[in-house]
Amino acid sequence: MGMDGYLRFVLALIFVIALIGVFAVIFRRLGFGFPVNAIRPSGERRIGVVEVAPLDSRRKLVLVRRDDVEHLLVISPTTELVVESNIRDGVDFRQVLDETAARDETSGTGAEDQ
Repeated sequence: MGMDGYLRFVLALIFVIALIGVFAVIFRRLGFGFPVNAIRPSGERRIGVVEVAPLDSRRKLVLVRRDDVEHLLVISPTTELVVESNIRDGVDFRQVLDETAARDETSGTGAEDQ
């Protein structure tokens, strides 16, 4: 195979890559593919991962925020578990404990009943 064979191969490769690019642009303009408007700028995002902490080699503790409400999850390869939900940002932990204790006392499910 001479130099003209290599040149022909390179030109064919460039042509095929350009053809793929043209079809990608056409399909994107027609609305196929990933919707670019679905990705919001970082200041406007409603959901995000706040923190991740490993529990052991297979499980992770993940704090997720959605609309200024946080949810604590345990994620493993086989299951997902919601540990706590509706965690409000900026709320004192002592206040939450007092509210939970008051709610448990009124419903009769306090620790003293066990």
